[in-house]
Amino acid sequence: MSKTPSPCIDVCKFKREGHCIGCSMTKAQKSLFKSLKKDRHRMAFVQMLTAQQGRLGKYSHWVQAYGKKLSKRKITPSDILG
Repeated sequence: MSKTPSPCIDVCKFKREGHCIGCSMTKAQKSLFKSLKKDRHRMAFVQMLTAQQGRLGKYSHWVQAYGKKLSKRKITPSDILG
């Protein structure tokens, strides 16, 4: 399987108390994800991020956008998103 791509969906506007309005990551989380080398850690990070999005709300658009990103890279979204 390919390396899990960043959950960033190229919106990058940090307006919700430091969280991006596109993916919910903070700047620190973006840096952390880039430092993760093992795919299992990257997948765990994406799972943590989806839980964070659920707590914060207003991120239903992300699943579709990230799914498209995964499909373009020939990664089955269910492999990453569950």
